[in-house]
Amino acid sequence: MAQRRPTSFDIAALAGVSQPTVSRALSGNPAVSAETRARVLAAAEQLHYKVDKNASGLRRQQSRTLALLFFEDPTPDETLINPFYLSMVGSMVRACAARSYDLLISFQQLSSDWHVDYEDSRKADGIILLGYGDYLQQRERLEQLVARGTHFICWGNPRAAEFGAILGSDNEGGGYQATRHLLELGRRRIAFVGTASEAYPEFRDRWAGYCRALKEAGILPNTRLAVNAGPSEEEGRAAVAELGKRGCDFDAIFASSDLAAIGAMRALQDSGRTIPGDVAVVGFDDLAAASLASPPLTTVAQNAKAAGAALVEALIENVEGRAAQSRLLPVELRVRGSSAG
Repeated sequence: MAQRRPTSFDIAALAGVSQPTVSRALSGNPAVSAETRARVLAAAEQLHYKVDKNASGLRRQQSRTLALLFFEDPTPDETLINPFYLSMVGSMVRACAARSYDLLISFQQLSSDWHVDYEDSRKADGIILLGYGDYLQQRERLEQLVARGTHFICWGNPRAAEFGAILGSDNEGGGYQATRHLLELGRRRIAFVGTASEAYPEFRDRWAGYCRALKEAGILPNTRLAVNAGPSEEEGRAAVAELGKRGCDFDAIFASSDLAAIGAMRALQDSGRTIPGDVAVVGFDDLAAASLASPPLTTVAQNAKAAGAALVEALIENVEGRAAQSRLLPVELRVRGSSAG
């Protein structure tokens, strides 16, 4: 005789709670305390109970699925996905599993009508947007998401939270820490490699932090030491070449991304300049490549694990009818050989 499959009533009996409490706990309902949820989950695991997410989703008109949408981003390889965003995925998957959600991952071209698909077709209950491109270019589509009542969370600049909740790192604080570190090393001619465009508010904030640190030290930011560059090694190399063409004398570089910083270091080394002897270099992100660079790159670390989990929790709050709040996540300066050899 086939063994009877356990039911939610069996879990209720084992956990010492009511059957409705079991249903609420398994669906991630916030009304259930953490202690009770843990007891229910332990009983479910002991009984080898598996949640039928499709059936429960139909009852609530939910799919129990979140969509993670990557958008094209210039990269030196063919992925066209910013490496920092990729580093968030593992923590997002774990956070979704802990709340009994699936994570649907999709790559979107900025030219496609991604904004009218996922929630309308019930592929997903909500959307996480990573790398949504030029902020000004995508503004109209974000406004349409709001108008349609779509549940979504953006990774970006919380200070620019015009469209629901936005989570992001303290970019201004990170730019300040990086530049202050270089100033404390006695560097006074600090070049900025990045962009201060309003279309990219995260990078603009890193520039603002750089400027604040210089002004506190009594140094006026010099636009000749600022080179517009995207987050790629190629553009970091080009920025050093541009500084050379301008005849700029500099003893340090703060790059608004690790990839640009690594590219800048290679260009400096190719020209015979030592790091950090002649030029100290600091990046931003703390990608895996930063610690493997030669010399290892000092950088402002964004916490990818915490960021991924926070995005999932904020979106689930939104999906379940609670107002998710924009959040600014802390960053940390990690000093390595490129500035302290």
